[in-house]
Amino acid sequence: MAELVCTMALAHAPGMTGWFEKAEPGQRERLTAGYAELARRLRAAKPDVILGFGNDHLLNLPFDNPPDLCIGTAAEWRGPAPWFEDWLAIEPFRVDGRPDVAEALVTAMDRRGVSMAFRSDLLMDDNFSVPLKVLMPEFDIPFVPVHMNCLVPPVATPQRCFEVGKTLASAIREDLPAGLRVALMSTGGLSHDPGGPRYFEIDEAFDRWFLSLLETGATERAFAECTLERMREAGAGGTPELIAWFIAWGAAQGAAAEIVCYEPTVGLRCSMGGVAWN
Repeated sequence: MAELVCTMALAHAPGMTGWFEKAEPGQRERLTAGYAELARRLRAAKPDVILGFGNDHLLNLPFDNPPDLCIGTAAEWRGPAPWFEDWLAIEPFRVDGRPDVAEALVTAMDRRGVSMAFRSDLLMDDNFSVPLKVLMPEFDIPFVPVHMNCLVPPVATPQRCFEVGKTLASAIREDLPAGLRVALMSTGGLSHDPGGPRYFEIDEAFDRWFLSLLETGATERAFAECTLERMREAGAGGTPELIAWFIAWGAAQGAAAEIVCYEPTVGLRCSMGGVAWN
C-alpha cells in the first residue's frame, strides 16, 4: 500500500520568478516565507515522487478536443520550454520522471471510471517550472506531471475535479507499489486574467472568499457557489485554474486546509499563495 504523505495547492504565476521585484516589499517577504514553509513541509514528508496537477495553458493539449487530464509517462523531464526560459528567469533544468507510477495510475484510474490521456513528450511552462523551482530548486525528487484543460470548454466542474481527487487518493493507496510515498501538488490561480480585460487587476475579495471555503472545509458550499462562471468573473483567462485545487481537496477527503500564505500581488498580475492539508 502506497501512502499520500503531502497534499498542497499553490499559485504558479510566472511573476514569482520572472519579475518578483514588482511585488511590494512586504508582499515579497511574506511570500518568500510562505513558499519556503511549503517547501519545508514537502521535504519533511520525504516523498519518493511528486504528482503535479496544473493548467496546460494550451502548450501541449489540442485546442479543438483537449482531454481533461493528460499524465506524463517520461523517465525524464526538461524545462522550462525554450520560449519560457527568459520570461520565467529559470535556467534549463531536468528532473526524473516515474513512468511506472504514471502508467499504473492510468490503469487504476480507468478502472475507477476516470480516463487519463498519457504522453511522454509534454512541455512545461510556468505551470510546473515555477513551483518546482521554488519548492525544490535542486530538482531532486522524481516528478509526474498531469496537464489539465482548465480553459477550453467543456471544462470539468470543481465538483467533478473533487471527485477525481478522491478517486486518485484511492488509486494511490491501493494500486501503487507498497511503501511508496507520494506528494500531491496542485498548481494554478489565484485570481488573474492574463491578456484579458482584467489583466492589470486581481480580485482580492474572491480570493479571500475562496480560501475561506478551503479553510473551513465547506465543500458543499464550494460546489454550489464556486462555479466555473464565478471563477471566470474573477479573471476568465486564469482563475479557472483553481479546479486543480479541487483535485487536491478531494484527495484530502474534503478536510479543512491550512492557509500557509496569501498576498494580493497586483504587481505580479496574479494573486499568490498556497495552502496545505494535514
